[in-house]
Amino acid sequence: MKFTARQRAILAGTILGDGYVQKTGEKNARLRFEHGEKQKEYILWKGKQFPKLFNGAPRQITRVHPGTKKSYNYWRWQSNSTPELGYWHAQFYPQGKKRIPEALAEMVQDSLALAVWYMDDGYYSQIQKHSFLYLGCVSRREADIAARAINENFGLAARVYDKKNKGFALFFPVAETKKLHALIKSGMLPIFTYKLSLTP
Repeated sequence: MKFTARQRAILAGTILGDGYVQKTGEKNARLRFEHGEKQKEYILWKGKQFPKLFNGAPRQITRVHPGTKKSYNYWRWQSNSTPELGYWHAQFYPQGKKRIPEALAEMVQDSLALAVWYMDDGYYSQIQKHSFLYLGCVSRREADIAARAINENFGLAARVYDKKNKGFALFFPVAETKKLHALIKSGMLPIFTYKLSLTP
């Protein structure tokens, strides 16, 4: 199967965010979505964007936190395996560990990719009116690649911010946050309105 431009944008956004591409053979891989209890609508939306990949319905899973011992529920949905996803695994997991590829700018040319990435890992401060896009445990060089790709494709001047034990994040000051939210608003689901500024 071949992914459409829309599907490629969603793939890029979700792999950069909470998605995971799992290798299942020499050339094949599958896509896994995992989202919290309150985000079932979101995981269903993601799966429906790939009707040939996802069958059945997502599963609800209970996990016990190793530190607090508290249990919490989340949703998981795994796709069928395909060589097309094997290609995406090679781009983002070249040595088995997730990384931000050099060619990221070519993968996030559509604002929908940015919207999905932000729905997954974005944060908006209602008080300070700025935003973060969390990158996780990547290198400073990879964080710079992400910042440069967003600047080149969307004209957004994000700054790399070291969140210490949380890894790197892209920081959007107030003016850049307004531009970011105006750009991605049409691609975001209503359940994520809290991540958007109410003033254009």
